Amino acid sequence: MILVINTSGTGLEFVLDDKYKHIDAEKQSIALPDQAEKFLAECGAQWSDLTAIGVVVGPGSFTGIRLGIAYAKGLALGLNIPVVPVNAFEIYLRATPDAFVAIDSGRGDFFVAADGLAPCTMSIDDVEVRQMDWPRTVGHKPFDLHNAVAIVSDKLNSGNIEPVVPMYLRPSYAEQNKK
Repeated sequence: MILVINTSGTGLEFVLDDKYKHIDAEKQSIALPDQAEKFLAECGAQWSDLTAIGVVVGPGSFTGIRLGIAYAKGLALGLNIPVVPVNAFEIYLRATPDAFVAIDSGRGDFFVAADGLAPCTMSIDDVEVRQMDWPRTVGHKPFDLHNAVAIVSDKLNSGNIEPVVPMYLRPSYAEQNKK
């Protein structure tokens, strides 16, 4: 069984097989361990049933991404199972492979990617021009986390598991304000 954890946005999200849960959590760091355990119990699963953990590595909340990665790595280490990174672009493109993905960063620009376009940031003006190169644009609605299970499974089967590191597409506030 593959557990997928997403802490890149507001709240917490989990997927295990066909089961999904979103939890509004003001303090992700406090809620994550308890809610993950509750979710597994609700699914009738135990930690020992897991064969891998997928974790959304971004783009998204700087702190949330780091929290999810640390938690997933800790679990995987303790359970002696692989942890597999999945980014939001992969999840969107799994459902709509021919799309241009544009995710509002909340900071006046967009995180973008598509088949043939590496993840980057763009202004709204650039998005309006570049999105015309693809038949549709996605990213304005939340992705379906269920798609991450297939992505994790594909990566495990191919043996192509990248290091689990945050996907940062721009410097942090601290790095931007460094003098």
